[in-house]
Amino acid sequence: MATCEKLEKCPFYQGKMSMDSGLGAMYKKKYCEGDKTLCARYTVATKLGPEFVTNNLYPNMMDAAKNILEKNKK
Repeated sequence: MATCEKLEKCPFYQGKMSMDSGLGAMYKKKYCEGDKTLCARYTVATKLGPEFVTNNLYPNMMDAAKNILEKNKK
């Protein structure tokens, strides 16, 4: 899979979590360099817009993403 086009500007990694080690590196490998469609942040940003992605939404929080999508159906 291709690297997520949002990776370089993703606020999650801009000061929130390091991508070089630990959990950040695992998230990067699985979601950013793996299957971006599994990323909660990517899902909300592409379906509703980046302004709907909350600061506390981690890539693995798909249930929370589904809640955001339900609350903000267009």
